[in-house]
Amino acid sequence: MPDINLHNVVKNYGGETNAVESLDLQIDDGDFMCLLGPSGCGKTTTVRMIAGLETVTEGRLSIGDRVVDEPRGSRFISPEKRNIGLVFQSYALWPHMSVADNIGYGLKIQKMSSAERVKRVDELTATMGIAKYRDRFPSQLSGGQQQRVALARMLAVNPDLMLLDEPLSNLDSRLRLEMRAELKRIHAEYGATVVFVTHDQWEAMTLATRVAVMNEGVLQQVGSPMDIYDRPVNRFVANFLGVPPMNFIDMTEQTPQAAVVRDFLGRRIEDPAQLGSVGIRPESFTVGLRDLQQPTDCLRLTGRIESVMPTGGSWTVEASIGSQRIYATALQRGPLRAGDDIDLLLGSEQIHAFDLHEHRVEVPA
Repeated sequence: MPDINLHNVVKNYGGETNAVESLDLQIDDGDFMCLLGPSGCGKTTTVRMIAGLETVTEGRLSIGDRVVDEPRGSRFISPEKRNIGLVFQSYALWPHMSVADNIGYGLKIQKMSSAERVKRVDELTATMGIAKYRDRFPSQLSGGQQQRVALARMLAVNPDLMLLDEPLSNLDSRLRLEMRAELKRIHAEYGATVVFVTHDQWEAMTLATRVAVMNEGVLQQVGSPMDIYDRPVNRFVANFLGVPPMNFIDMTEQTPQAAVVRDFLGRRIEDPAQLGSVGIRPESFTVGLRDLQQPTDCLRLTGRIESVMPTGGSWTVEASIGSQRIYATALQRGPLRAGDDIDLLLGSEQIHAFDLHEHRVEVPA
């Protein structure tokens, strides 16, 4: 399977702002790369440029050792010659064709013999668990079944690359979970290079070998899911990943909570006055009632419980600390009740600090 290399790629649709800005991204052979970000961040435009459905405005895009799009060199290889499989959010199945005919359509275009085509379709319908639906039409299938047909159609032609543009967004939560497991199995079984577009952080966290976070056309950070979660390079990335989202304390304000954090960090970083904010993930807190026994060298925030919200296997605790609301995750509710005084404890390694420009500042343990 080939690598994909985007070098200083720009996409502009004729406006003042670029849809994709100076993108440098290497997608390695066998990667399951998730392009993650909010709507309008440029992730779908990027995958469409890789597919050849959009042209590059500036820069160079290579697949393997072939330059497939470079305006300056007047080079462009059309989509059908890139050996790419693409699955859209809408699945784009032919409504007048049966499941078997939809899956085998690309093989027919490739002039594969009828016998070989039937064999390949049989293999894929069995693999995807849709053999009993092979004679049905798309309108007779559920969303999850249509998704499996779209994936089988893509796999049928043995593409070098698999591009998936938010393919699970139309499914309910249970089917999304099943299809995530199916996609992980397909990636492991076929060893394919996959580029997966999503705005859903949990899809990125559970599926990807690497994640590229984008915002307003600009690449923010690339790394493994846990690298990005544990060490976000800026406040945007930190805030975008996590449910409930990260808590932020504004260090430029003279609030009681900022004073406590400033005093705690003043013993660890050179110039705490240069901090713009600190972030704390809800699950990082140790939660307890007032006068909770404090471990050595630990930050303590004190407040009052506003509400305790069950989320299934855990509880989200909303607490007021001064004028600010802080959210913490507790694995056991225990005696926590609204109106109770509360202590929130954490170590320095669980604090994410950001400077006045919202870039990450390392906090020594």
